[in-house]
Amino acid sequence: MLDRLRHPVLAIGFLLTLLVVPFDAGFAQQRGPSTPEERTRVVEVARALEQSPLDKDNKKGREWALAWVIQVPDLTIKVCTDLLGPVAGSKKNYSSELIAQMIISSAAFAIEHPDKATNDTAVSLAGVEGTLKAYEAILREKPKARHEFLDELVQERAKGQLAGYVEDTMKKCK
Repeated sequence: MLDRLRHPVLAIGFLLTLLVVPFDAGFAQQRGPSTPEERTRVVEVARALEQSPLDKDNKKGREWALAWVIQVPDLTIKVCTDLLGPVAGSKKNYSSELIAQMIISSAAFAIEHPDKATNDTAVSLAGVEGTLKAYEAILREKPKARHEFLDELVQERAKGQLAGYVEDTMKKCK
């Protein structure tokens, strides 16, 4: 399940994202652990979304994967909303898709690297990296869909400083 959201503006944006995702609270309590097939699908969806986040065929995958991360009882993803800065509180330029991407890419990393699944910093770094991939894919299709903050994170990544940013930000989230 998702850890408590740590930024009130993102909490609003995240809740708006959830409004478009089918969610049955009773299902989360009734369902059993995730299956290997579901975990494989989450990884596949994460990678597809990182490459083509605006593809209409991927929309249902995003909705399913986000709902799955919320509902599944045997995978916990800590969401540090500060990692995406002002993008988290924005309603423009595909912000909700990028927020969802951070969560889904984080889950995919935890699935692919079970030995690091409890390392919140490593999981969050993978989430941010997946978000930046999706952001760059969006810009290829919609060059005006820029977020200055994400442009800065892309530069941090290019300088090899993204891990330090994530580590510092995660300390504030604890």
